[in-house]
Formats: sequence, C-alpha cells, structure tokens
Amino acid sequence: MSLVADLNALLGAANVLTGPDMARHAQDWMGNFHGTPCAVARPGSTAQVAETVKIAAHHGIPVIPISGNTGLTGGTFTDGGLLLSTERLNRIRDIRAPSRIAIVEAGVILSRLHDAAADHGLYFPLWFGARGSAMIGGVLSTNAGGSNVLRYGSTRALCLGLEVVLPDGRVLNLMSELHKDNSGYDLKQLFIGAEGTLGIITAAVMKLVPAPRAQATATLAARSLPDALTLLNRLQAASGGLVEAFEYMPADYMRRLIQVRPDIGQPFDQPQGCTILVELAATSPALTTAQADGTIPLTDLLESTLAQLMDEGLILDAQIARSDAQRSAMWARREAAAEIGAAVKPMIDSDIAVPLDKVAAFLDRITPRLAEIVPAADTVTVAHLGDGNLHFSVYPGDPSKTLYDRVITAIEDVVQDLGGSFSAEHGVGLSKLNSMSRRKDPVALDVMRAIKGALDPNNLMNPGKVIPPAKA
Repeated sequence: MSLVADLNALLGAANVLTGPDMARHAQDWMGNFHGTPCAVARPGSTAQVAETVKIAAHHGIPVIPISGNTGLTGGTFTDGGLLLSTERLNRIRDIRAPSRIAIVEAGVILSRLHDAAADHGLYFPLWFGARGSAMIGGVLSTNAGGSNVLRYGSTRALCLGLEVVLPDGRVLNLMSELHKDNSGYDLKQLFIGAEGTLGIITAAVMKLVPAPRAQATATLAARSLPDALTLLNRLQAASGGLVEAFEYMPADYMRRLIQVRPDIGQPFDQPQGCTILVELAATSPALTTAQADGTIPLTDLLESTLAQLMDEGLILDAQIARSDAQRSAMWARREAAAEIGAAVKPMIDSDIAVPLDKVAAFLDRITPRLAEIVPAADTVTVAHLGDGNLHFSVYPGDPSKTLYDRVITAIEDVVQDLGGSFSAEHGVGLSKLNSMSRRKDPVALDVMRAIKGALDPNNLMNPGKVIPPAKA
C-alpha cells in the first residue's frame, strides 16, 4: 500500500490532505517558503501520531510537524515530506487551579489557553501578536518568547512536563507536574526548542500564574537607550519587580507605523528617538483596589515614578493609559510590528539578543557597517528591551542573496562581539542554518549532531532544520 493509503486507513480520508487541499499548510504565513509536501496528516490523538510516525518510517518518508504555521524561519518547509499537523490535538485536558497548571495538547491555540486560564482566575503568561493562531506545540518547539519574558521567562521556563512521540513511534511520557525532580537528565529540555527534529510534542504541562487584578500601562519618550535601562531598573525597584513588559519603538519604527497603520495613531506629536511601552501588573488588593476617587494605586505608583524620572530629565514625555481602550491602542502600536515588517520587500530580518546594557552599542556599531554595505538601506527596529531581544530589519532594495549574506554576516559580527546571540525567540529552521555554521560553538554542534543521530538515526524528523551539516 502507498503512504496515503496507509494514512487513509488510519486517520480517514478527511484527515489526509493532498493536492490543492494542502495549500494553507504548504506555505508559511509570510509567503517566504513554498513547500511541496507529499501529504498532510491530521491525527487526532497521541496514539494516532505514533502510528502516523511509524507508517512514515516504514515508507522512508520524513515527518515535519506543523502547528499554527506562524513561524518565521522556514521550520515547516518540506520538499516531499509528510506534514503532520497537530491542529486536531486541541484538547485542554485539565486545568488544576490549586496547583496552577494546565495540561494541554499540542494543537491548543495560545489565546484559547489564555481564556481557559482566565475562567479560573489564572493567566498563562506567554503573550505575543500571533497568540490567536500560534499553538502550544509550536511555541514549545521554537521556545517562543514575547512581551512577558522579562517577568516570566520564555516558553521553556513555563513548562513542567511533555509528552513526545519519538522517531520510532514510541511515546515518551515526561508529563511531570513537579517543580523539583532530580532523577537524572531533564529530557524535556531536549525537545523544547528542537523544532521537531528529535520528536513530536503532543502534550504538555504548563505553568499558570494568578491573573493580574490590574495593569498600569504607559507610553513614554526616554532621553536615550541607556536612560531607558535606568528607567526600567527604577521601575522594578519602585514596584517590587512588577514590570511585565518594556518594549522599545524608536523613530524609524514609529515613522513606518504612520505609513502602514495610520489608523492606530501616534502617542506624541512627532516620532521620538526612544519610545517605550511599559506595563506593570499586580494581584495584591493593596495595589489593585480602586480608591474613593476612582484611582488605582498601581497606576498612581507608575505615574509618580514617571513624574520623578521626568523631573530628573530621563523622560521627555509620557502618556498613561486611563482606560482599557487607551491601553489597547498602546499595545496595537507595538503589535503592528509584523504588518510593518511585511509591508515592504525585500526585507532582511534578524532576531537577535544582546546583554541589556549593550543594546545601544549594537545600534551604534551596526549603522556604519550597513552604510558600507548598502548606503541607501532603510532600517526598522523594535525590541523587547527588558530582555535584550531586538528585531532589527534592513530594507536594502536589492534582493540578491549575496547582499543578504553580507548584511546578516555584519549583524552577526557585531552581535557576537557584544556577547549576544543571532537567534533569540523565532527559532533556527532553515533561514538561520548558515548562522549556526558560522557562529555556534563547533563542540556544541557536534553534541547536537550526536543527540540527533542517537534519537533519529534515519534522519526522518524534520531533516535539514536547526543543525547544519558537518563540514567535510
């Protein structure tokens, strides 16, 4: 029997897509990668995932997992492989409010977990623009970040346990609900961030936190990036570590926002050199209970701290959200980043991380380097400033691969010299394989290849992604 016939017998023809029915899975959402899968399998349980993997192995067909298809690095591209969609693995198996955990399957959409947690007075603190389509399996496989990493860490920090189907079809049960377990290797960490190259995540135990009773949000213009870091530290000290987001939108970003989304509006009369979106969140009644005059102590705390910083000259201007509508408008400006990035092509995008006190140094040093390579290029920067993650995009006008490589190499040079990473939160996929070859420690690459070879000796799990081939 053929692969498709075997899959039809297992899953039913409605859950084995071929031909035009594969279109929405075969292309990434940015339109940069156009694959040619042999089929798309849609198993509805962990047992069906395991059998699907066994069938593909029997036919010698690679398996490429795909979740919400919101990736940016070509991690789900395939030419002839089987796409295994987790979209039917969409059950929230349990939410245990007393222990603050959620047991969820890989196809649960992030925003659905947000809503389910909220029904229990809890919050899953992973937040980014694609939350309405990104799925748990995908965010685990890429170790996704977002706006709240500053306070809660990336996806890796929010996961207690995993269920994984291995390349040979066995199910690895790592569904621990424990915060402490020193019984050998922490195997789940192998699969988080591995982008499906070692196995397919089918379920997970995720941490929840108490839902904020109030948020205090402001958009401000800082005098400089170093001053912004001082501002962050002062806010953390004043609030007792309640800063949840600290997002950087410089003048180039705000000018592009005016062009792409004029409906959103601007916080200030003119784009500022260092615009910051800051948000504090609290659960304690002392900070979240409205006073007799209707004010919220958390907002008062933010306002008084910003006023002090303004008196010191660290802040040039500020707007504090006084309503949910104003808060939403502030976040809409930041979350328009994907639209801004996609509005003009060709675009050379990077997803880098540097130490917090080196963000300004990166921007200062990359500017003259780019001027030497492509003098007329525009740039747009937006950053999770609180964790040192910059999305630095270059619009060179020239789509040639040679120019692309020169620009990326220049960015990597500066990042490496500053002790940073060329990949912060989007994963590696296909698009950063050359960066892995150039910048990843050779011993680390050898270890990664050894792990891949041990778990997937036939190289059938998302082959060609994350780990570059060894040099001859």
